[in-house]
Amino acid sequence: MLRLDDRVPAVLLRVDRNPFHHGTLGAVRSLGRAGAEVHLVADCAGSPVRGSRFVSQTHPPPPPGSSVAEIAVVLRQVAARLSRPAVLVPLDDVSALAVNARGEELGAGFLLPRQPRGLAERVADKAELAAVCERVGIPHPVTLVPQSPAQAAAAAWQLGLPLVAKWSRPWLIPGGRGLRGTVLVRSAREAEALYLRTSEAGSPLLLQAYLPPGPDRDWFVHGYVDGAGVTHGGGAGRKQGAWPRGAGFTTVGRWTPNPRLEALVGQLTRSLGYRGIFDLDFRRDDTTGRYHLLDFNPRPGAQFRLFEDAGGLDVVRALHLDLTNRPLPAPAPVPDRVFVAENYAPLHALRRSGPEREPAWHAPDDRAPGRALWALWARHVFLWPARRAGRARWLRTGQGGGRTTAPGGAPRQGPARWLGAGRGSGP
Repeated sequence: MLRLDDRVPAVLLRVDRNPFHHGTLGAVRSLGRAGAEVHLVADCAGSPVRGSRFVSQTHPPPPPGSSVAEIAVVLRQVAARLSRPAVLVPLDDVSALAVNARGEELGAGFLLPRQPRGLAERVADKAELAAVCERVGIPHPVTLVPQSPAQAAAAAWQLGLPLVAKWSRPWLIPGGRGLRGTVLVRSAREAEALYLRTSEAGSPLLLQAYLPPGPDRDWFVHGYVDGAGVTHGGGAGRKQGAWPRGAGFTTVGRWTPNPRLEALVGQLTRSLGYRGIFDLDFRRDDTTGRYHLLDFNPRPGAQFRLFEDAGGLDVVRALHLDLTNRPLPAPAPVPDRVFVAENYAPLHALRRSGPEREPAWHAPDDRAPGRALWALWARHVFLWPARRAGRARWLRTGQGGGRTTAPGGAPRQGPARWLGAGRGSGP
């Protein structure tokens, strides 16, 4: 069994309020099983994660809509309680961007990859990512950034319908407004209407050519880039199930080595000087056979445990080993290993389990989260229609505000305070 330096704790940070974020449990178990003391800075109320025997201690997370400075204050308080350096693992976009922005300040209490400052924000920003891909020669859907409603309508006809509309910085979308980070647009009028909501969304609108989903078209690549620029602990996987279907996060994934795609990712991370954990999403264009980069997440993906290899290495263990100056073992891939999020793919989860399968919630050495899942999930889903109806009433009466969370989906983050109380400064 791979062992970490048990003198160095791990601090997991998640700002969003999603109680069913299975990636959090995956990180808790991965580090705890390997001997690390695991501290969780997240809202665990009503979450199966809180019952994991691998959580050493929980700490209150930053309040919803916290600024970068407020997130840093919470982290410094956690560091003071620990009184020794710890490996810090951000688990959502807001956390990752805040840590990257305040890396020098946080370095006194935490061990962090030497990530170029501002790089995490550049790759997470959808508009910046399109520019990065063009500069380094990575396939990316044709993307236009309209500057007026008329340009949005013209772009719709230029790109063809349907097309994909994205807000450049989806983590800034306020709750209760009915806005989503990514939507499928089916008319020029819809594109115009979305553009008119730019001030509400908090970031520019992007319009992209639509690449239709299909069997074997959706792929993801995870990894950890060490200080020398070498990638460890990940691999390429095929998305076999998603929620929402055809456009959402992975509910069933299979480890499928893809040298061509992995070489493309290596080209991208080297050109950027990227360091740390990454989770990239691709869609293959059947017409050209090219893999187009859709998203660059500067953090672990929720399904990262798919890529635990035969030596016990995954991306969060690679991070801990590297930052504590311990050797990283040679890769030992396990092709066809399968990841299943049971609450989204229950029929698939009922199939016979084995060492080649990684359930998100159920584990023989940590049974409490799996036992708690179904009761909490049933209550969550049962109450969801009432929450949707309430949100619709708020929108009809002009009363925005509040926060909305789809079953298992990440809550919207408030924009102004996170940007620095409306000053327009990035994290």
